[in-house]
Amino acid sequence: MKTAFLFSGQGSQYPQMGIELLERYEKSKGIIECGSDILGYDLKAKLKNSTAEELAQTRLSQPAIFTVSLLALNAVRENGVDCDAVAGHSLGEYAAMVAAGMLPLEEAFKAIKWRSEAMAKCAENSKGAMAAVIGASEEEIEQVLSSVSGFAAPANYNSPVQTVIAGEAAAIDEAIAKFGEMKKRCVKLAVSAAFHTKLMQPAADEFKEKLIGTTFSEARCAFYSNLYGKKFAGLPFMCDYLAKHICSPVRFVDELNAMQADGIEAFVELGPNKVLTGLVKKTLKDVVSVNVENNETLEKALTVLKG
Repeated sequence: MKTAFLFSGQGSQYPQMGIELLERYEKSKGIIECGSDILGYDLKAKLKNSTAEELAQTRLSQPAIFTVSLLALNAVRENGVDCDAVAGHSLGEYAAMVAAGMLPLEEAFKAIKWRSEAMAKCAENSKGAMAAVIGASEEEIEQVLSSVSGFAAPANYNSPVQTVIAGEAAAIDEAIAKFGEMKKRCVKLAVSAAFHTKLMQPAADEFKEKLIGTTFSEARCAFYSNLYGKKFAGLPFMCDYLAKHICSPVRFVDELNAMQADGIEAFVELGPNKVLTGLVKKTLKDVVSVNVENNETLEKALTVLKG
């Protein structure tokens, strides 16, 4: 059974995530020690003691989710399960790069530190907003967004029935009202920035400067890209790619369809919560979809994957 590992994105965090897997596997300690050294704080303490409000802050949520994704990756590999392909949702692409051997652990933690700081700073200096639109077609979404005053654009193509839009706060509010008139459900997200749009360009520019000199390697398995919605070789343009990634839409639906077309039959979400597992179930038919975030979900996934 051809298997893809999927890695969770920002917004999936919760208090004490990853602690069970950290305490179960010896190799997990190396992940925590490496991250703590680079980030400048005790990662285990942050995972164990941070409140939901603290974890929601970009500077902490991105490193924390990335870390838990790697703890879950270590857990499945310790149990003899590996993958033929990897993909991540936004932030999750960094764990995917580690899983594919494209980026060493230390370099990945540095990139996450720089990325979270640049995006948090940009968010603080902008007045953006995001909202999930349920049940509208791409054509309907484009029509509404082109009719509002100010900037608004698709940010995440999450499933055939859910697209996240982002832009200037007033423009998003206007779009929400118009979707309401169309009897389309909208859920405003608890963020104050327009992630994955041109409003994040200052963060992309700052991050790219920091990335210069980072060494990337060829992927050891198929790597599927948010930016292109298909398999992506990557080298030698990863600094440009990862900067553009910050201010471009996440084409997750296209990625999932491309993976299934390439023969992937099982999707294993590694990281906190099971958001991507739900998106797989809404997008694809006749595939296996499981998540790993703690001991219970690990055992369930192993039972499914190993028969």
